[in-house]
Amino acid sequence: MRKLWTIMILATVTACSGGGEVRPTAAVPAGVAPGAPKDVVTGLAVPWAIAFLPGGDALVTERDSARLLRVTPAGKVTELGRIGQARPGGEGGLLGVAVKDRQVFLYYTTEQDNRIVRHQLGDHGLGDEQLLVEGIPKGGIHNGGRLAFGPDGYLYATTGETGDREMAQRRDSLGGKILRMTVDGAPAPGNPFGTLVYSYGHRNVQGLAWDTAGRLYASEFGANTYDEINLVRPGANYGWPKVEGKGNDARFVNPILTWPTGEASPSGMAYADGALWVGALRGQRLWQVPLGRDGSPGMPVARFAGRYGRLRAGTAAPDGTLWVSTSNKDGRGSPRPGDDRILSVPTS
Repeated sequence: MRKLWTIMILATVTACSGGGEVRPTAAVPAGVAPGAPKDVVTGLAVPWAIAFLPGGDALVTERDSARLLRVTPAGKVTELGRIGQARPGGEGGLLGVAVKDRQVFLYYTTEQDNRIVRHQLGDHGLGDEQLLVEGIPKGGIHNGGRLAFGPDGYLYATTGETGDREMAQRRDSLGGKILRMTVDGAPAPGNPFGTLVYSYGHRNVQGLAWDTAGRLYASEFGANTYDEINLVRPGANYGWPKVEGKGNDARFVNPILTWPTGEASPSGMAYADGALWVGALRGQRLWQVPLGRDGSPGMPVARFAGRYGRLRAGTAAPDGTLWVSTSNKDGRGSPRPGDDRILSVPTS
């Protein structure tokens, strides 16, 4: 397996095209093994996303119940409310959450679309909803849904192509894209096309993370052959559905790393201690991907394979650990006693 991974990585990073090349200048050292995970909270139902508040508590979305929860590091859970317009079904529901100061941003599925909204967080719960973006295509599958603030202060959102593959190549559609916006939902200054679209040609990006140099990485579900990690650049086309994995086509940017789909289905992703940490749904493991100074990937290492089942959200916590959620109640897993849970994983 180690020899195979070496071949796959070298093939990926030395044959990138369309401006997406990442060439390591030296072998990337393997990362330090994480410590033993501990339960933060158990008994949840499909916790989809985690975002930390300034004081150290976390906001957690439950996809199918449409509940927004506040979870303390000690494991105390408070329900802040249910998102009444959310319509869970298939891979849709209450999905992403992001926080900026006391503003809470949510991504959820309605009867007719996916949308991004904003609430003010008060002492007793959420304030009134303010609609930021509507008309994001929805479907039974591939709804995207990840929200995250970048180091530039702008809000990034991932959208899926809902099974309509050609949508990903249409720059006039919000589906199959990474979007970048202000806190009011307007296109961020400097966006490559003057719209919300930041990059396109995506199937269903599920994770976003920035390294200390400000480089943006995205984890993405493949179809039947390769799952991907991409180094995201503004205006770049990542090839779906023309390409799955590395295509060596000058029109598209190659991924910097691919997995066989049975080993990954990469979902939430975080950067910590010199590595990307990627939760794997179908692969049922936490992938640790060390990064070189130039952003090139080292040898991925599978952590906790099969121990906790399907892993979905992954977020760096203020205390230096990584919070990771299981997703064994999503209809595709085998629930275990205490599922679903959030784990605290020491990364160094």
